[in-house]
Amino acid sequence: MQLTQEIKKAIDNSVLCWLATVSYEQIPNVSPKEIFNYFGNDKIIIANIASPQSVKNIQQNEHVCLSFIDILVQKGFQLKGTARIVDKINTEFNEMEQVLLKMTMGLFPFKSIIEISLRSAKPITAPRYILYPETTEAEQIESAKKTYGF
Repeated sequence: MQLTQEIKKAIDNSVLCWLATVSYEQIPNVSPKEIFNYFGNDKIIIANIASPQSVKNIQQNEHVCLSFIDILVQKGFQLKGTARIVDKINTEFNEMEQVLLKMTMGLFPFKSIIEISLRSAKPITAPRYILYPETTEAEQIESAKKTYGF
């Protein structure tokens, strides 16, 4: 599956993503990831800064779900796919690392990268847009700013 410009824009406007993994025993795990980005037109990459459970689960079960939203607009995406761990010895590591180092500015070392190949994407939209279809993004931003004290 190719990443659309809309998905890329949503990633650019999101501060965190939430990565859901499942262990071999079918026990779910969800954890926030701050350093993530798209890589090319069909992959998401995440810096493994402190994610031992996510890595362990991916090694046992490659199926993952990733969600992210722009907290002000309150729109984003849920992406599903398969993941693999890219270690420093992997030939693709250096190129992926460069993308993520721009975000960390070298302040958060990571020893591996979680690479996600996408299979499906579904928009996430705040209920307000559904319940009140006349809601504009500008109105939603103002509402979110008030709610979050911006």
